[in-house]
Amino acid sequence: MVFSCEALKKKITKELNASHVVSSSRRSESSSLRGFTLLVVAVGLVVRWAVAVGPHSGQGRPPMFGDYEAQRHWQEVTLELPLRQWYANSSRNDLGYWGLDYPPLTAYHSWALGHAARALDPAFVAPHHSRGVEHDVHRLFMRASVLVAELAVYLPPLLLYTRDLKTNPVLAVLYPGLILIDHGHFQYNCISLGLTLAAVVALKRRRLALGSVFFSLAINYKQMSLYHSLPFFCYLLGVCLRQPTWAAALSKLVKIALAVVLTFAFVWAPFLYPNPADVLQVLHRIFPVARGLYEDKVASSWCAISVVVKVQNVLPRTWLTLLCLVTTLGVVLPSNLLLLRQPNNKNLLLSLFISSLGFFLFSYHVHEKSILLPATAAILLLPHHLVSATWFLAISTYSLLPLMVKDKMVVQWAALLVLFVAVAAKMMPPANSAFLRTARKISLGGSIFLVLAQAVVTPPQRYPDIFPLLNSIFSCAHFLGFLIYAYWVQFRTESKQHAN
Repeated sequence: MVFSCEALKKKITKELNASHVVSSSRRSESSSLRGFTLLVVAVGLVVRWAVAVGPHSGQGRPPMFGDYEAQRHWQEVTLELPLRQWYANSSRNDLGYWGLDYPPLTAYHSWALGHAARALDPAFVAPHHSRGVEHDVHRLFMRASVLVAELAVYLPPLLLYTRDLKTNPVLAVLYPGLILIDHGHFQYNCISLGLTLAAVVALKRRRLALGSVFFSLAINYKQMSLYHSLPFFCYLLGVCLRQPTWAAALSKLVKIALAVVLTFAFVWAPFLYPNPADVLQVLHRIFPVARGLYEDKVASSWCAISVVVKVQNVLPRTWLTLLCLVTTLGVVLPSNLLLLRQPNNKNLLLSLFISSLGFFLFSYHVHEKSILLPATAAILLLPHHLVSATWFLAISTYSLLPLMVKDKMVVQWAALLVLFVAVAAKMMPPANSAFLRTARKISLGGSIFLVLAQAVVTPPQRYPDIFPLLNSIFSCAHFLGFLIYAYWVQFRTESKQHAN
């Protein structure tokens, strides 16, 4: 076909105009998305600060107080003592009073906060005289430090992840569990979880060495990040093994190994020189085998079956730790072996969820706050499995009820959970399965029944912990169901791919 000059000019002009319209539309859509994201973050910050003005763990309860005091005490210890004495018991560092038991990166963070606290008011970190300090200025400083940490470390990779997938970040930002633990109870989980999110974003963008650095930092901030270690290891090794040549595989593996080794060396160097034996004391503190199988009425399998048999009373500690190790590995290995064979993003996210939930349910010395690790994996799964991931996030928040009762934060807990469920209900597609509709009704009805029962029924003197234990059993049953479902999703997809 032959075009005249005039016809060709008109055709080019038409195409340029169409391209301009598409480009303008995309810019408008991008601008709208940025505006919505900023609004969600602003609402999230308001919600966090609303929780922060409430009570914290151990408030007004001497002599040990709670995690709030533990974090303040670590600032005092790291500021006043030489680094080599941070983890050692002495007359100046009574490990029986909130001795430091997190990895070195947490200690360095406490040291930095200690300097800021001392600049604000030396009484905040005065040795032995600042225990239990709770006045308003100190609370403002502590609460603001968590908010700054979340803004700096947790929210950026989370929003990058949702932006890459072009998904709504509102449920991820408003997840009640992290808000209640960090901004209510008081901890800095947002740092280790944010570093883990950054690692996932880096791996998704094929920046394997950078992802390895971020995850190594997460482990060095909080040892519970080891719940996610098997999936990261299997994914990275699987990617290396799938390189076209052995030389390429070895080169990639060496780069990843160097990233991990150098990161650990950088964090641990002050404890390695001049006396490497100091590392053993640090390891002894951060892996406290002597503390028992679980704390309080956590929703782990060992606590749930304690109504039938208390395994900690039947087995010696050595056998008990071995039982936990074997059981946990038996539960999580199939998923990770599949990830090793098929190292893709879908399998990575599912394995992160399965492994962290498996560790929560079956490993040794589990805290109720450790549910934040599988919850973080569930947040990553929101764009792919909205209904099941949201359901899990709601139940994981419900499982924190005994802790919220202890911290006198039931009102905040209920308000955030209702807000999260209400927002989720607006986003949720209608359930096609009658079984799924029934299961969700039973789950919601059971949760409401147990909450109301605890509010109006006085527990019998013989069983004062009956409601926390029922909460543990109810939550654990859900978690086991989610674990089985995640396995079904992962291996069903694998079977379909194999059939094709």
